[in-house]
Amino acid sequence: MEQLINFTPTFQLQEHIFLAPLFAIIIFIVFKTFFMSSSRPIYLVDYSCFKPPNFWRLPFSSFLEHSRIVHSLDQQSVDFMTKVLVSSGQSQSTCIPPPLHYIPPRSTHEDAIKEAQIVLFTVFEDLLSKTRISPRDIDIIIVNCSGFCSSPSLSAIIVNRYSMRDNIKSFNISGMGCSASALAVDMAKNLLKVHKNSNAVILSTEILSNGWYAGKDRSMMVLNCLFRSGGAAVLITNKTSVKRISKYRLLYAQRTQGAFDDIAYNSAIREEDSEGIIGVTLKKDVLHVAGELLRSNFQALGSLILPMEEKIRYGFSVIRRKFLDKSIELYVPNFRKVIQHYCLPTSGKSVITEIGKKMRLKEEEIEAALMTLHRFGNQSSSSLWYELAYMEGKEMVKKGERVLQLGMGSGPKCTSLVWECNRPIVNEAHKGPWADSIHNYPVKCLG
Repeated sequence: MEQLINFTPTFQLQEHIFLAPLFAIIIFIVFKTFFMSSSRPIYLVDYSCFKPPNFWRLPFSSFLEHSRIVHSLDQQSVDFMTKVLVSSGQSQSTCIPPPLHYIPPRSTHEDAIKEAQIVLFTVFEDLLSKTRISPRDIDIIIVNCSGFCSSPSLSAIIVNRYSMRDNIKSFNISGMGCSASALAVDMAKNLLKVHKNSNAVILSTEILSNGWYAGKDRSMMVLNCLFRSGGAAVLITNKTSVKRISKYRLLYAQRTQGAFDDIAYNSAIREEDSEGIIGVTLKKDVLHVAGELLRSNFQALGSLILPMEEKIRYGFSVIRRKFLDKSIELYVPNFRKVIQHYCLPTSGKSVITEIGKKMRLKEEEIEAALMTLHRFGNQSSSSLWYELAYMEGKEMVKKGERVLQLGMGSGPKCTSLVWECNRPIVNEAHKGPWADSIHNYPVKCLG
């Protein structure tokens, strides 16, 4: 008994020595999980899209006539541009800014500044009206425009115009292509992790007045046929006080970079043609590059959001292809199990349908992208918001459902955003860029 009594304190001491580090590990895990890794939710309060005036409209016939006169094109080149236009999926209602309606087009710096002011001031003021905030309530502003970089910057123009605070965090993104708006959301998300209780505004556009290609190289003429006017303003915040009124909550943001590969890097590049005229060259392998980049991005995104069943099926297909049969196709995970709505790149009808095919999407799930392309053309990075506006106008998005926005641009780079609808969104059909045309959609025959 005496030995047992003497042993008990020793046993209890050993037990405490063993449990102490165990408790420390548990406390560390709890602290890391609930304090270090936690951050305030990011909310999308609202957004606005620019609707070009009707006198900006450019029917195919006017476009082709102007191109023939300005560039002294031969019939083969005109036929080529006609084929691009007709097969693109655009309608006769897309728009370009007034300077490009002139013969010859006006592509001065002053014209580009005026276009930027018209687009950005309009959407920014509409956003302020919708959200009932003052310019001085904004803590972060990010402006993205790929092809036009003014000095002072476009973000400085906004800060100056609206007398914003002297401590505002101002950023200007250029050269990022059609992925820039989604990329800007990811950038704002990271900034909001650092700056608590803050509002961030993103302004996205592509200025066309200085981007018109005036040469005869067909690989550069394609973008003249595809890019059209557009712009968007987006308010996101980490303020919990606006949770009730915000439209969406950001769940995931995944970025993928492909510029390390020479072939990918040069697949879409701004350069001079043989006559010294600047334009953007689209190489023949641009679609293959985009497909590989999309695959890489979705692998990373899928690891975050897909159910375990889909991850296992994909993993087995990878192993089977690597060790048993290299000719078999990899299993394409079913993202439709976790995402209900899709905003895809509006690079062309064939691109949209091919992405939809690869992702096994239904016709109605690529409808927003096809209809946005049809009505407005390719508006570069801001197209994603026109697609979301279309879904809201049709009351497709229900509370609790998820929306994927996929931005892909030159570089190349890809950014995917996953939003969760935060509240019922109704009565949007009479608002925004679709107000006078949504009743005509969807259309069945595209290009």
